[in-house]
Amino acid sequence: MGRTNRKGGKTTTTIGGNMKLQEEALTEICEDIKPLIQMHWEQVALNKDKIKLNPDWDEYHRLYNAGNLKIYTARKEHELVGYFIVAVGKNIHYKDHLFANCDIIYVKPDSRAGMTGYKLINFATAELQKIGVSVLNINTKTHLPFDKLLLRMKFGLIERLYSKFIG
Repeated sequence: MGRTNRKGGKTTTTIGGNMKLQEEALTEICEDIKPLIQMHWEQVALNKDKIKLNPDWDEYHRLYNAGNLKIYTARKEHELVGYFIVAVGKNIHYKDHLFANCDIIYVKPDSRAGMTGYKLINFATAELQKIGVSVLNINTKTHLPFDKLLLRMKFGLIERLYSKFIG
């Protein structure tokens, strides 16, 4: 994939010379991620006129401090260009296994060349395996799918989610 370094218990992989993949702390990315989340929301959100973007940062911090949130990033030079955030925990149906469920995944359109998303998912998968995760679930938007990528990566389509604005 690229050059890999371990520093302070964290793994960093350099790809394409100036792109770094790494796990980061919520406090390290909190300000950098806000413009990207806004851009992401503008590109993919439905019901924008009814549901405004308003992340619950207190809940993110609670989950992170409890060890239940993992944040993997792609940085070009020092600029945050992509993120993959997962909630990690036991599944109430399968208490012997850790599951990682995608909260949000995004790579800026101008940083997608060179398979950045593919490499970010692979990096996160390897890091999640190291902490004992058995299953990684990634959801996609039906109006902006990246199913072909996930199928190439040996993810299986296992469920459909239906949604209706009711309030």
